[in-house]
Amino acid sequence: MKRLVDIVISLIALTLLSPIFLIVCYKVRKNLGSPIFFCQERPGKNGKLFKMIKFRSMKDAFDQHGNPLPDEKRITPFGQKLRSTSLDEMPQLINVLKGDMSVVGPRPMLKDFVELYSPEQARRLEVRPGMTGLAQVSGRNELDYEERFKCDVWYVDNHNTLVDFKIMFRTVAVMAKREGINAPGHVGPSLFQGNAPKKSEDQVKS
Repeated sequence: MKRLVDIVISLIALTLLSPIFLIVCYKVRKNLGSPIFFCQERPGKNGKLFKMIKFRSMKDAFDQHGNPLPDEKRITPFGQKLRSTSLDEMPQLINVLKGDMSVVGPRPMLKDFVELYSPEQARRLEVRPGMTGLAQVSGRNELDYEERFKCDVWYVDNHNTLVDFKIMFRTVAVMAKREGINAPGHVGPSLFQGNAPKKSEDQVKS
């Protein structure tokens, strides 16, 4: 049922949004040049890598050693506006249609994060990643990673069609308000640094 819903929604959305899709393609090409799309490997269900597609929102800029400059220096006003409307995520409907992603599920994070997950956090990989998810309608990038992972694992254990549609409707409200786009002090999400070791009782008392 979930896969059928994904196919139907992605086909309808791609059809209805095709004029906007073409306009954004033109705007990205005009403001940032080629390529129009940004593709990056992300871990999908069971950790299988796939290429997630987004509209490009950053310019190519490198330091004297040939390393990309920080996101804060590569993001353009146009790119920031594109992200604030979440239109940069629209090409992921193609990923949904292909079966790489679902409309609703844990957001696919960087592949380097996988080895930093705790066994409980790694459970987020038991389902297809989503264009939106419980964490995205509960604070998005303003949530710390611990809270995000708790939302993801809850979804893995409790997802059904009703839950998916509730998250979809809440996503529309979040997009309209443009909330939680950036983590505090960052452009977009912050980087996951792994899990800090828990202090023992003796350490807490000291």
